[in-house]
Amino acid sequence: MSAPINVVGGGAWGTALANAAAAAGHSVTLWLRDAEAAARMQTERENPRYLPGVPLHAHVRATAVAEDLAGAGATLLVVPAQTLRGVLGQLAGPLAEAGPVILCAKGIERGSDSFMSAVAADVLPTGTPVAVLSGPSFAADVARNLPTAVTLACTDAGLAASLSALLSGPTFRLYHTDDVRGVEIGGAGKNVLAIACGIVAGRGLGESARAALIARAFAELMRFARAFGGRPETLMGLSGLGDLVLTAGSPQSRNFAFGQRLGAGASPEEASGGKLAEGAFTAAALTGLARARGVEMPVAEAVAALVAGETGVDTVVTKLLARPLRGEMD
Repeated sequence: MSAPINVVGGGAWGTALANAAAAAGHSVTLWLRDAEAAARMQTERENPRYLPGVPLHAHVRATAVAEDLAGAGATLLVVPAQTLRGVLGQLAGPLAEAGPVILCAKGIERGSDSFMSAVAADVLPTGTPVAVLSGPSFAADVARNLPTAVTLACTDAGLAASLSALLSGPTFRLYHTDDVRGVEIGGAGKNVLAIACGIVAGRGLGESARAALIARAFAELMRFARAFGGRPETLMGLSGLGDLVLTAGSPQSRNFAFGQRLGAGASPEEASGGKLAEGAFTAAALTGLARARGVEMPVAEAVAALVAGETGVDTVVTKLLARPLRGEMD
C-alpha cells in the first residue's frame, strides 16, 4: 500500500473519488462533517444517501475526526465551491501536515468572485502546494469503476505529473497541465452553460438548437478564458469542451437537470429540487467578471438573469435570437 490519501467531503463525488484512490492502491481516509453519517458509512460500507448500492472500497475508512487527516500524501477537497473557504479554515491545522491539496469543486466564490485556487491561497499556510482536478466525470460512473479521464492542474508542472500518476488507476485516468486558471474556468463556466442547454431541452426547442447553443456557449467560454489567462488548448481538452459535452445533454448533470426544469416552467426555487446546482451560484460571478473585462457572454448573462428571477425563458430566447448576426469566429 503506497502513500495514504485523504478525501474531504462525503457526497457522491467525494465517495467516488475515495473509491478511485483506493482502487489506485492507496489507503484512503474519507472525512465527513457529520459524525453519525461517517459512523454509518464505516459500518455499512456504503454511502446510502448519495451512492446507494455502491460498495465502499475495503481500503476506505470513513471518519469525522479532523486529526485523522494528518500525515497523508495528498488531500482531495471535495466540497461545494461556496463552502470551500469555511472547510479549509476548519481543517487548516491537520491539512498543514497532509501533503498537497487538490481542489475538486467547480465554481467561483460568491462575494469575492474568487476562483477556488485563490480561495485556497487565502486560507492555507503559505507554501502549501495546491492543485485543481476537473473534467467530464459523473460520480456514479467513477464509483462503479467505469472508464473516466480527467485533468489535474498545478502551477508546478512536475507536481502535476506526480499527482496524476499517484491517483491514476485501472479505470480512472488523469492527464496533467500547469494551466490552473484554464482548468478552473472550464469547470466553473461549463456549469452555467449546462444550465442553458437544460433550458433548451426543457422548453422543447430541439436538438439542433441545443447543438448550436453548445457551440456558441463554448465560444463564450474561450473568450472568457483568454481574458483571464487560460490557454485555449486547455479549454479544448477534458476540463473544458469534454466537461461541457458531458453535462450539456444528460439529466445526470444537476446543472442540466436544473435548467431543464427552468425551461419547463419551474421557478428557480422549484427547479433546484433540493439539490445543489453549482452553476446557479456561479452564473452571477461569472458574468460579473466577464463584464469587468469587457467579455461578451450573452448565454451566461441569460442564465444569470433567469436564476435571479429577473426575466422569463421566452423573453431570453427571443432576445438571444434577435442578436445581430456576426462572424462565427468573432
